[in-house]
Amino acid sequence: MLSKEEQTTARPVVLGGHAGSKIDSPDWPIWGDRERDLLTRVLESGWWAFEGPAEAEFERRFAELQTARRGLCVANGTVALQLALEALDIGVGDEVIVPGFTWQATAAAVVDVNAMPILVDADPETYCPDPGGIEAAVTPRTKAIIVVHLYDSLSDLDRILEIASRHHLHVVEDCAHSHGSQWNGRGVGSVGDIGTFSFQSSKTLTAGEGGFVTTNDEALYERLYSLRNCGRRRKEAITPTTHDLQSGNYRMTEWQSAILLAQLERFEEQMSTKERNAGILDSTLGRIPGIKPMRRDRQVTRRNLYGYVFRYAEEEWQGLSCRAFRKAMSDEMGLEFGAPYRPLNMSSLYRPQTKQRHHLSDQYWGGLDPGKYALPVAEHAYRHEAVRVLHQNLLTDSREISQIPKAVEKLRGFLPELLDWERSLPKGEDTPPE
Repeated sequence: MLSKEEQTTARPVVLGGHAGSKIDSPDWPIWGDRERDLLTRVLESGWWAFEGPAEAEFERRFAELQTARRGLCVANGTVALQLALEALDIGVGDEVIVPGFTWQATAAAVVDVNAMPILVDADPETYCPDPGGIEAAVTPRTKAIIVVHLYDSLSDLDRILEIASRHHLHVVEDCAHSHGSQWNGRGVGSVGDIGTFSFQSSKTLTAGEGGFVTTNDEALYERLYSLRNCGRRRKEAITPTTHDLQSGNYRMTEWQSAILLAQLERFEEQMSTKERNAGILDSTLGRIPGIKPMRRDRQVTRRNLYGYVFRYAEEEWQGLSCRAFRKAMSDEMGLEFGAPYRPLNMSSLYRPQTKQRHHLSDQYWGGLDPGKYALPVAEHAYRHEAVRVLHQNLLTDSREISQIPKAVEKLRGFLPELLDWERSLPKGEDTPPE
């Protein structure tokens, strides 16, 4: 017979029990003496702006990590997307196909170059853009596709590149979640025309803010260089065929480059740890009724994770809502088991019709309304299915990561009581402000 203390520990936290499953995950970002030393070097050098030795070294090393011929540091991930579109000469009258299941910056960058974002739904097994939806969205005005490698999944680049080739479209890879990941042995960001990355504070490689663009095309590289640097041309690239460009200052500083070099020294080990722990979760969670990991395509030859995501089937948990499951798991583990991004057709931050500068014409203005799109897969995932764990919580050992499936199984043993508990929850969504 269990003691009173054992009985309490055996119950879920939300039912009055004590937590029996905890993960000792690190605070993020992780930093140490190496960051301090490199920042001191920048301070003492007096070279604080751009194109210093730290930036040059980081550009070379990060482009190499992504198997890209060329790479450039830029101000942030949003700017990286905007510059990619401008380098491809996309603007007024052009349509760009964009996933409806992504952070708002992916579509906002399209609006900021005066093109029209066309939202498409997600693949239900990866939450990346559905290739079939992409093909159906192509019109004579379509000029490019932006693919997003989302959380722990990669977009189906083989199918998307085939569609793009057949319709003569550019492909921009939004890799803000997938530093270091590979598709068929090639780093993401080196497969399409241009890749974009973010180094914002939550990302797996971070300097607080910052961004990056990659390409294998020399002409695009020269355009990207000029666009991020007030229209200036590289001295080495001044030829009769090089044109001056109108642009602004979208550069990154030497301070950020120094931080990124230090972060890069830990990155391979962190990526391996997360990939190993994600594999453990894939195999163990997949054996629990009503829980399914995201599909990992065989072409994904290396997987870094911005977040670990699995799918929860409410109907296989006697109707216990995903919202209630997320909260119960969060309380049980003492860490966030959250919702994914809100789909763009219901995002509080993607509101292009709130800026008068986007009112180029009544037709364009009306076309910007994200509410006109139906995104049933993304909406279902957000409201009823997707459960997300932050990437830093996978930086632990296999014994601790195994506490996650144990906690899921524990909850499953108390379903009738959890259903009663759910009735006491306040109505609403469990997501923090965007």
